[in-house]
Amino acid sequence: MRGWVRVLVVMVLLPILIGGVLLLVAGRPLVFEVLRWRTADKFPEVKWIKTDELTSWQEDTGQPQPVLLDARTPPEFTVSHLRGATLIDPYRPSLRALRGVSKDSAIVVYSSVGYRGARVASWLRNAGYTTVVSLAGGLFKWANEDRPLVREQGRPTSIVHPYDQRWGLLVEGKYRAQAPDVEKRSAAP
Repeated sequence: MRGWVRVLVVMVLLPILIGGVLLLVAGRPLVFEVLRWRTADKFPEVKWIKTDELTSWQEDTGQPQPVLLDARTPPEFTVSHLRGATLIDPYRPSLRALRGVSKDSAIVVYSSVGYRGARVASWLRNAGYTTVVSLAGGLFKWANEDRPLVREQGRPTSIVHPYDQRWGLLVEGKYRAQAPDVEKRSAAP
């Protein structure tokens, strides 16, 4: 009997404990990376840009700036978005948001954690846009890193719409807006 207890502890309980400790230590960054991997599996043609890479790009005023597309809902966009972003419907995207933008222009699409952004990025690539990337970790990761956000009329803010109570746990409490859940129309925010 003692042998089975040891096997149970070594083969089952110990890996669970190690996994729990890793999750506590690695926390949200690990979750964001796992979500990106899963989303990349669904949209393998989508290329990704990291938050620090986008920040560097935006700070380099000597190079052309990307078109920023926010693939979230209007209530989410109203709470906060990236400066200069244009809202695009993640469920029924339209090229109206890109009127006057050439098909070889750099475009960065983002959403809450990246799923809806990748979905729109995939759609744009299929529509012939050649330089489209999705923001890894989305606006949640961007906010958690205390990067700049704006709301209406470009006024600075530090909060982000949490999408819903469950997904909102990926946003640090100090950045999480008190807002009603978004109507669920996709598998992930």
